[in-house]
Amino acid sequence: MRRDQVKTPALILDLDVLDANIATMVATAKQARIALRPHAKSHKSPDIARRLVAAGARGACCATIAEAEAMAAAGIPGLLVTSPLATPDVQARLGALLLRRADLMVVADNPRNVAELADVALRAGVTLDVIVELDVGIGRTGCVEVADAIELARQIAGAPSLRFAGVQAYWGHLQQVMPFEAREARVKEQAARLKALIAGLIGIGLKPGIVTGGGTGTHWIDARLGLFTELQVGSFMFLDSCYGAVPVTGDGNPYSPSLFVAAAVVTANRPDRVIVNAGYKALATDSGKAVPMRGIAQGATYRFMGDEHGAVEREGGAPMPELGSVIELLTPHCDPTVNLHARYVVVRGEEVIDEWPIAARGY
Repeated sequence: MRRDQVKTPALILDLDVLDANIATMVATAKQARIALRPHAKSHKSPDIARRLVAAGARGACCATIAEAEAMAAAGIPGLLVTSPLATPDVQARLGALLLRRADLMVVADNPRNVAELADVALRAGVTLDVIVELDVGIGRTGCVEVADAIELARQIAGAPSLRFAGVQAYWGHLQQVMPFEAREARVKEQAARLKALIAGLIGIGLKPGIVTGGGTGTHWIDARLGLFTELQVGSFMFLDSCYGAVPVTGDGNPYSPSLFVAAAVVTANRPDRVIVNAGYKALATDSGKAVPMRGIAQGATYRFMGDEHGAVEREGGAPMPELGSVIELLTPHCDPTVNLHARYVVVRGEEVIDEWPIAARGY
């Protein structure tokens, strides 16, 4: 089957471009002498996680317990759940993973949660590695003060069923700050707090073995801070329309789009507009715009027209796609777009070569 013959809407993954993006990130990390633990929240796919580990990644970050369950079931090593597991249901699921001896770590930012994690690990009969998260400006999760993070590390180290493994610092709000120089300056402001935390931990004999964080938009900066031992990059492998507009290194953006939503033309009654069968249920709506990339002349735009539909428009009298033809849209914000689909249609060039399930959807 050719890629323009797929059942639409479909999530198209260009394997050659994906592999090239992975190779570029791995080479960048090796040059900086830093490890990678890419984020599964971006792809939610054991097939992609295996590809990343085979390329040299030390494991996978997981934003949810469901992602950890899917990755553990597929035998992916080195899992880190990057969000606090603070409710009884997810703690029970964590306990089940520990009973199956899944290779995973968790984060914590609250003394009560640490006590709960200690109990889960004790009942599973394991020693659980716990990473302390520091809030570095997002205002979301993490210890607010450096002193709080140090005390939490002390609590973890004192729990017989826990092991203090390191610290997490993710400045997600800085990933797409423009221009690049402003992004670098703001990262360095938050990095000073992370440096203070590391120094404080060393001062009480708890040197962090892992310092994890960073992301696609700041990875080039993060790798040169001399603080992180690993990076939690994710979107680099797909390069959605948000990151496509952002220079992620000092020299620009070395990554290329590999992920698209294929949509078919279902109405073609206007000379400058066609309607496709991909709307709110096929594309993320929180940030960025879908960009028509294939199947239509350059310069076309996309806008939502409801749950099932979108409008692809082009000015200037250029020929528009015919009824039934397929247009491929560059994804806006890849992570939530992926979560809307059940599978990747994997292509090489113009040919469909495989389908990979998106196994880690949901919570």
